[in-house]
Amino acid sequence: MQDTPDKEGLDRRAFIIASASSVGAAAALAMSADAANAQTAAQPVPVSTAGTAYTGDVIESKPVVTLLDVTDLEPGRMHRLYFRGVETPSGQHWLVSVTVARGARPGKRVVLTSGVHGDEMSSIHTVHSVMAQLDPAAMAGTVMAVTDIARPAVEGMQRRWPNSSRGIDLIDMNREWPGIENGPTASGRHAWLVFNRLLRPNADVAIDFHTGTTGFGVTDFNIGEMSVPEIRAMIELYPVSHILDNPTYPGVLHNAFIDAGIPSFCPEIGAARLLDHERIARFVEGTLNVLKLHGILAGPMGRTSADVPVFVGNAAFPIFATAGGIVEYLVRLNDRVAPGQKVALQRNGFGEVVAEYASGVSGKILGLRSDAMAEPGNPLAFILFNAPGAEEAKAYPE
Repeated sequence: MQDTPDKEGLDRRAFIIASASSVGAAAALAMSADAANAQTAAQPVPVSTAGTAYTGDVIESKPVVTLLDVTDLEPGRMHRLYFRGVETPSGQHWLVSVTVARGARPGKRVVLTSGVHGDEMSSIHTVHSVMAQLDPAAMAGTVMAVTDIARPAVEGMQRRWPNSSRGIDLIDMNREWPGIENGPTASGRHAWLVFNRLLRPNADVAIDFHTGTTGFGVTDFNIGEMSVPEIRAMIELYPVSHILDNPTYPGVLHNAFIDAGIPSFCPEIGAARLLDHERIARFVEGTLNVLKLHGILAGPMGRTSADVPVFVGNAAFPIFATAGGIVEYLVRLNDRVAPGQKVALQRNGFGEVVAEYASGVSGKILGLRSDAMAEPGNPLAFILFNAPGAEEAKAYPE
């Protein structure tokens, strides 16, 4: 693990991400004649300096904007507004909830995001809980919270954005960033609007909160590149026992921030579709520590990674179902496992054991399927471990 960033490595990763995004955009163009004028996601977009643009609409006393500059907002106050995103199939617009705590004194701008996946309730509640503890009159800088980014997915409390294409298509919005302005999907266009007209222009630092997905629970951990000092300093302020030191995938939101020069990482807060208050409390405490690190809040730090045992791995070993049936786990989240240790077994409708599953690595259980039944190909478990080579250091396929 490096204490200083490998500039060549970071540049190379950015090039790989840009190349992958360009290839993805080209493939989408080949499938859609209507997207002939689409831009690639890797194309740089200038940050607007035009200031906040109001539509003139006010919904439940909250103004609607299409472009936000937080310096236009009155200092020392909490502001609540809607950002107007992409159009719906009926010609309306998806509105995104935005809360801005504008400090009384100048300082850094921190952006907190959640709701990129619509079934991740603990991530949304974590951001709400942080904002509830802020007093703008006593703050420096700005904290902006955006808590329902994939609004149609949130409305259905489902992971993916229901895109109306050839019938309903389900799109993982956390593979769409930073979006394509005139791209072939509504979710990609929405990502472009949100990123370039709301998030990026107002961020010096960003944290994108997530949980496990429906049917698959995870423990509490942070995903981030520990070789980048600014990111490592923030991650180590959380009293959280697991760190995945891995850049993960092109197209995820925290990587879009990093590619724009904004330090960012991704907390993961337990299971989907519920509020895990015990885990939420740890991430609220860590996020308040980050705000103190950046001078936004005053006061002593809360608990950090120095107060809990921390396991750092650079990869997640996946175990996939090879049969259909009911799965019985022989381990729990956070358990340490050894190579060859039996993790689960699976029974058919007669109760006969049809498959047994073992760990291929030495590590800790990061995630387990929460649905009791599985079919071939379903992920059953992910084990956090340290891969010896870069080619083996793969992120978990969430």
